[in-house]
Amino acid sequence: MAAFRFERVAMLLWFDIIAIYAIWMLMPYLTSVWDVSISRAAAIVNIFWSFVLLSPFFIAILIDTVMCYYWSVIVSTVSLSVGLGFLAMSTPPVLAHISGNCSEYSAECIGQGQRVLLYMSLPLIAFGMAGHLDSLYEFMREQFRKGEAIIDDRISMEFDGLVLRFSGLSSSVFTLIAVLGLPYIKPWSLRFGIPAICSLVATVLFFSAASTFKFIGRPIGGVSPFMTFFKVLFAAFSKLFYTIPTDAWELYEIQDNSQLHLVPHSRSLRWLDKAAIVIPKPIPEQMWRLCRVTQVEETKAITRMIPVWMTFVLCGVVSSMPYTFFMEQLDHMNPKIVGVKVPILVLIWFQSKVIQHCTLVCIRIQPNLFVSRVRMSGFVGIVVSMIVAILCCVTCAKVESQRLDHVRKQVGSLSMFMLLPQMILLGVFRFIFDVSVLCLFSVKDSDAVMDRYLPILISCVLGVGCLANSVLVFVVGKISERGGKMNWFQHDLDQSRLDKYYYTLAWLMAVNLVAFIVVAALHRFNEWKLEDEQAAAQSGQPYVSSNQECCFCCCC
Repeated sequence: MAAFRFERVAMLLWFDIIAIYAIWMLMPYLTSVWDVSISRAAAIVNIFWSFVLLSPFFIAILIDTVMCYYWSVIVSTVSLSVGLGFLAMSTPPVLAHISGNCSEYSAECIGQGQRVLLYMSLPLIAFGMAGHLDSLYEFMREQFRKGEAIIDDRISMEFDGLVLRFSGLSSSVFTLIAVLGLPYIKPWSLRFGIPAICSLVATVLFFSAASTFKFIGRPIGGVSPFMTFFKVLFAAFSKLFYTIPTDAWELYEIQDNSQLHLVPHSRSLRWLDKAAIVIPKPIPEQMWRLCRVTQVEETKAITRMIPVWMTFVLCGVVSSMPYTFFMEQLDHMNPKIVGVKVPILVLIWFQSKVIQHCTLVCIRIQPNLFVSRVRMSGFVGIVVSMIVAILCCVTCAKVESQRLDHVRKQVGSLSMFMLLPQMILLGVFRFIFDVSVLCLFSVKDSDAVMDRYLPILISCVLGVGCLANSVLVFVVGKISERGGKMNWFQHDLDQSRLDKYYYTLAWLMAVNLVAFIVVAALHRFNEWKLEDEQAAAQSGQPYVSSNQECCFCCCC
């Protein structure tokens, strides 16, 4: 029975592979069929992928407070199936007889109904994909639990065996079908319709076995660290005009419960201490106006990391390029090699394999590499990843310049395999960046929060980078046309100067690299001071800074 349930759930993953590779074709679809300019099409695609990357943040809050993995999988499955159906219906031939429009794949045949369906489908697909990525694996693990018990070694081995059995060869087969099959399907209604039908079949089969699944309630007991963060901010601002007590023992904390995790008070970001000020009201009536010192200190740790995380936004801008401009370049390049036409999705698949194999290598060498200096390894890794990103942007600019030279000289299209080096560099960049961020923040900073939610925060910063890419394209385009010059982003890719945009990203990333080194060094210096202060507080000794020691010695 366990294998039966697992197979029904695994089908959602299999057909998600086809859906994801179909969505990769969204950029060429908008520019070729809808005749949308590359800047506007890039904005639509970037907003879509930002929804995919930002949705796990909100899904995690829902799972921790009002929902569980069971309902998250159900809602996301229905959302993905309906969204893919709307996307297929937005193609001109599907509703041509009902809307009275023509059925050709051209901008003249796109009516208001197709636009509404397209813009309705993208958020639904984004929420469905994010829900599956965030909840499906944990939902499958729940099916092997005995009530609320934690998975033991025997059940864990059984679960891992089923994962290898159903996700190994089967996932490779469906990936092969999506990569090699979808690009050869010319009608866009079938390119999007086949994933929609597959998703509908998987949804029906999943619901047919829904009664056999175990229903397990909220996994964390209704407490969300994200909601705690916002609760502390709200409580601090609600007591903005209160005076912070000089004695930290006057702040609210539960000391007589040995099961609670306690964090010593620190003197950084003192304005957040107002959230722990006890006002003359019964404590049950101060639910959103009173927080423990531990909650305040965890919020301080996250707040201190915000400047470092802000330097990661530009990394998200670089990582969003394959969704938009890379796909548009592939659509304008020669896909043949030795006379054989190669699907453009092969390079996207190759990039994912680069990340996958780099991860396997890291798993093998990690015990020897990150035993001692985990934080330093993360810091160096992020620096290396940003340098790789700079090299990737320069490579992109060089290749695009060559492609434009071929267009101007009319000597034929450049081979799409010229994009292979930048695909490899981008895959290496993503792998090093993700692993290094995990190493940099997974040791002490807000332990309870970061251990589980650090991947979600990485996804969020990449999602913000997708949105920032749209804004950056608009700003750079406006700046480039000053003085009567041509805007770098024209309606067609061959008329645009995407190479100059890549060079702009390269020097922006170089500036961002310097900013990260400075901000990360200051952050680590402040953390060292706070660690000494909290260690002194736990030992009951007064904390004396190095400056105070120097002053004392001078006075003597």
